[in-house]
Amino acid sequence: MSKNEEFSPDCFINRELSWLEFNDRVLREGLDERLPLLERLKFLAIVSSNLDEFFMIRVAGLMQARSAGVRKRDISGMTPNQQLQAVFRRVRVMVDEQTQGIASVLDVLGRHDLRVCSLVDRTVHDFHFLHRYFSAKVLPILTPLAVENLDPSPLLPQRRLLVVALIAGAANPEAQSVKVVAIPAQLPRFVRLPSKKGVVLVRQEEIVQAHLGELFPDQKVLCSALMRITRDADVSYEDDETNDLLRTVEQAVITRPRRAAVRLEISSDTDARLKRWALDEFDLRREQVFSIRGILDATALMEIVNREGLDELRVPEWSPQPVPDFINSDDLWETLRSDDVLLFHPYETFDPVVQMVSQAAEDPDVLAIKQTLYRTSGDSPIIAALERAAQSGKEVTVLVELKARFDESQNVNWARRLEDAGCQVIYGIARYKTHAKALLVIRRESDRIRRYVHLATGNYHDKTARLYSDIGLMTSDKAIATDVADFFNLLTGYSEVVEWSELTIAPTSMRQRFIDMIDREIQVSSLDKPGLIMAKINSLQDPAICRALYRASCAGVKVKLNVRGICCLRPGVKGLSENIQVRSIVDRFLEHARIFYFRNGGNEELYMSSADWMTRNLSKRLEILFPVKLPRHLRRLTEAMETYFADNMKAWQLCHDGSWKFVARGTDPPVRSQKILYQQAVVAAAAARRSGMRFRPMRKPIKNR
Repeated sequence: MSKNEEFSPDCFINRELSWLEFNDRVLREGLDERLPLLERLKFLAIVSSNLDEFFMIRVAGLMQARSAGVRKRDISGMTPNQQLQAVFRRVRVMVDEQTQGIASVLDVLGRHDLRVCSLVDRTVHDFHFLHRYFSAKVLPILTPLAVENLDPSPLLPQRRLLVVALIAGAANPEAQSVKVVAIPAQLPRFVRLPSKKGVVLVRQEEIVQAHLGELFPDQKVLCSALMRITRDADVSYEDDETNDLLRTVEQAVITRPRRAAVRLEISSDTDARLKRWALDEFDLRREQVFSIRGILDATALMEIVNREGLDELRVPEWSPQPVPDFINSDDLWETLRSDDVLLFHPYETFDPVVQMVSQAAEDPDVLAIKQTLYRTSGDSPIIAALERAAQSGKEVTVLVELKARFDESQNVNWARRLEDAGCQVIYGIARYKTHAKALLVIRRESDRIRRYVHLATGNYHDKTARLYSDIGLMTSDKAIATDVADFFNLLTGYSEVVEWSELTIAPTSMRQRFIDMIDREIQVSSLDKPGLIMAKINSLQDPAICRALYRASCAGVKVKLNVRGICCLRPGVKGLSENIQVRSIVDRFLEHARIFYFRNGGNEELYMSSADWMTRNLSKRLEILFPVKLPRHLRRLTEAMETYFADNMKAWQLCHDGSWKFVARGTDPPVRSQKILYQQAVVAAAAARRSGMRFRPMRKPIKNR
């Protein structure tokens, strides 16, 4: 492979189109008639929430570039304008399929005594009920806006349903004006009607539309429509130019709703006069308008998904299992002194992580706690434990990443709460997000000080730990603990970059470390014993990593990639990537773990990380790559990786043209990786309970694969 070929745009898939194909895989789950109805509805709702963020960030960024006259091509050879045109085309097809899928699921739900009905076919009794409901619970909190009569024009809220009406005056029918009513966010999207048979729901926006006459008495409603605006949320934080990052982030969050519109969703029957008004009001091109013949803002379908009852229409619950190493342990610190503990969520419970912080807060022998927080839950038990620890006089240092997108407001509130409790709160290093997941507990024991560590691939978020597949490591390993202590010293400005013993840190050295390990695999690979690289990541976009993997493929190294979302690398191209296979798993849990395996001539190495193979992770964030040292843990994770690649029930394979095809099962036995991993967790927990001792499975010696 020549250098020109290595850098050719034909070697790469466009990032934005690759992401859209990931969202299409989510959509396919919603369209899969083999799944229970409410599980399908959940995936159809996720498609909309994914698209919201995509437009707010990625499309907004492309539109900024186009407006600025940027013609620079991305690694796939596309200009911003070309990317936008391709994105709009692809999204229209996706939204049409999603809308049809939602209608189909709701239709079948009607056969199970849960109906979402239009007001068109309701009875007089229903209309009387809805009139009373509207008058008592809706009308008092509505605020109609005569937007054309107000100067300056009011800011219409983004990602909220808007009922837009064209109104004619009673005295002068020629005097027409547009009025807007925002559906209050605190109202449910679906209102239940009295019914003797099953559950009958109607949409809140239809109720408001039907009662516009009460909002505009003595006026005539000529037509009305539903609209929803999405605005640019691609806010940058110049934290290197300000002394108060907290205020900078607060101000950015405040100004975000006032930014330019990037998308308008409208009901398909919208009158042409209202369409023209919307294009002018929001300063939009026609390409940015998406006409929807169905429910606008399908994220609201989660209200139906989360309704009580109808359990037969859901997937069976997989309760998180206890971690085997802690089942027969009364002392967390003693357990960690004797061995490392691997946590595999959500198959295993997140409780030991919460317990580690909580016990540290209450333990009189704990001197200090240090932790990074990127995202956490609204009622986080970890935050509460850190507050208690500080209030009891312990030294508590917390890095709160204020720039975690869409969690900025919550993280600002956490930062203030922690500061009020007496914690030392820091906001990281200028110009870089801190995305690493690290917890350090410093404890006095006998005549020495011992450090305990938790490192992970996912956030300290007890809620998403039940939904995301992530892995954590708890350890008292001296070398790792020393590195983690140095990492926190780096964050607090106590020390400059140091020589790391076990960890690799981005942005200083992680990319090069990965490339070095890929090149090492090339060196030790041979025809009779080809090298093997396996990686499980959320996204692969970094050009340098892609080129290193192409070199490995050309050298005969087998490369197996499990990529949940974006993949800019093209597999299966003759003379370039024939030895690269890319799979993706879309199932009930969001695949979020980052695992990296290198055969290394038989001296296997396996690492986990908070980082994906993305330029932003490797160049613009503080991330940690850490080794898995115990053979039994290495074996468990390697077997898990092999299970992912054997999946023939929920797996997709990336083709060289950028399309994805479902992995056909054929005559092979069914392999559903998430189900297998959960069953293994159940078996391991049961074995640990029976044993009456800490779980130590016997394994065969690790052989070369």
